[in-house]
Amino acid sequence: MKKSILLTLVLGLMAFTTSMACTNFIVTKGASKDGSCFLTYAADSHQLYGELYYRPAKDYPAGTMMDVIEWDTGKLLGQIPQVAHTYSVIGNMNEWQLAIGETTYGGIEELEQGQGMIDYGSLIYIALQRAKNAREAIKVIAELMDTYGYASEGESFSIVDPNEAWVMDLIGKGEKMLDAKGKIVKGWSNGAVWVARRIPDGYISGHANQSRISTFPLRDGKTSITSKELDKIFLPSVETVYSYDVISFARMKGLYPKDPKQAPDADFSFCDTYNPINFDGARFCESRVWAFFNHCNHAEMAQYEDYARGDNLKHRFPLWIKPADKSKIDAQFMMQMMRDHFEGTSMDMTNDLGAGPFKCPYRWRPMTWEYNGKGYIHERATATQQTGFSFVAQCRSWLPNWFGGIFWFGVDDAASCCYVPMFCGITDIPMEYAQGNGSMVEYSNTAAFWTFTKVSNFVYSRYCDMIKHVNEKQAYWEGKFVKDINSMASSMKDLCENNPDKARKELNRYSNDAAKKVCADWNDLFIYLLVKYHDGNVKKEENGKFKVSDTKIPQSAFPDQPKYREEWYKMIVDDCGKNIQAK
Repeated sequence: MKKSILLTLVLGLMAFTTSMACTNFIVTKGASKDGSCFLTYAADSHQLYGELYYRPAKDYPAGTMMDVIEWDTGKLLGQIPQVAHTYSVIGNMNEWQLAIGETTYGGIEELEQGQGMIDYGSLIYIALQRAKNAREAIKVIAELMDTYGYASEGESFSIVDPNEAWVMDLIGKGEKMLDAKGKIVKGWSNGAVWVARRIPDGYISGHANQSRISTFPLRDGKTSITSKELDKIFLPSVETVYSYDVISFARMKGLYPKDPKQAPDADFSFCDTYNPINFDGARFCESRVWAFFNHCNHAEMAQYEDYARGDNLKHRFPLWIKPADKSKIDAQFMMQMMRDHFEGTSMDMTNDLGAGPFKCPYRWRPMTWEYNGKGYIHERATATQQTGFSFVAQCRSWLPNWFGGIFWFGVDDAASCCYVPMFCGITDIPMEYAQGNGSMVEYSNTAAFWTFTKVSNFVYSRYCDMIKHVNEKQAYWEGKFVKDINSMASSMKDLCENNPDKARKELNRYSNDAAKKVCADWNDLFIYLLVKYHDGNVKKEENGKFKVSDTKIPQSAFPDQPKYREEWYKMIVDDCGKNIQAK
């Protein structure tokens, strides 16, 4: 490859890895241990501060208008009519246990930026305020885009309620198509092209900055409709919904052959048309979904590692698979999935030179570079240092909504955070996670984000040793919360049904107490790690206290000074050779 071409590729990859972020994993209720539906989401951005968004339920008089604020920039995009009543939303989950996540994939360049009013973030949070379930949310999103136009790049949405889970891929239409006379081409309309598919019960799915819906059943089938028939989406038999022009628009733009005989509608693939796979789409994006699938069904997924690596782009794995053992898929398992760094695979980030002497699974940006005329990459794993916040949304159909919906919330790096339960019925947001408590440029000693990032950034310096202490804390608190919540089920079900005011107070109390205790313990953890691993030494412990010398003077504590791992010494010798050889 010529150097100029290589540099173009590397720069393109840099732009890609700067803008592409976020990961979603989805579990249907028939694929989980207890019948819960799960949705995980990591909001990954070097500019995003981790805090818990809260939108209270509210009634509005007729004629009220609402501002549409672009989520990424805070820019006012316009106004739309407000509905008479909105639902309470905690983070990305509403009071009906409806949860929505997203990942951005961009798409082909000419369609990358929509020209309408509603951005992807607004679609999520407006839908959560207006919809009771996944099907209603799809209808809200589709109607908003059709009425006001879509303003963002290509997106994948995960839309999950206590009974169903859907994936929705969409992309804007770019600039208006004009004929030679400057008039809009017949057949072109504002908005977006999209397709939404229900994940079959008993299956899992996911997406990570790469469109994943390929071919899909068309309206002639009994389970599919177009956006012109959106009222039919509430029929239980409907499993696929798509914009009426998702194929005709592609033909009009020259993205799909105009002759149906040459390229039948039935062969149309959304992802191959609007977001064709390439090396970076596989290695930086699809690999994360593959890693999740691989944990759930290694026997089926091992064969697709060549695709995840970007080595064989024709060997694409399915949109959804069945887990080999659903009995292990519970809330804590999903939390662990968000902490993955490709451990145990050929992309394992803990074993090469880049991991340093203490096997740190992180690489600082940029993720791509050139050396001696060749391009190289760092892996892009599910767990990453620049996460603002992440969550595991758990939807439980057999319990009252306020208690049944658990928004397990974490801030900063998912691998070193603790997921704290925020019930979807709470109205009092814990101060530690509240909006406005600190920012990316304003330290707050009471903010959960700064509490957790203190620990994670220190842990990176001696990862393989320090992360064990973090993992112990995670196992303790997350395990405790799960046990507590299970033991509360009977009493909270009764309270929610017979004394909702008292139920809400109890849910507020539990979530606030959990946040306070976890943040206090993480502050103590930081102090412990700072003392134990000070200056690269490791202090010994006895009966829960640091050992000191026989004189009992703390200043004379004698720490261990453990050696680097053997393979790291070899790397040093291979690099420095005779320059450091002892005489």
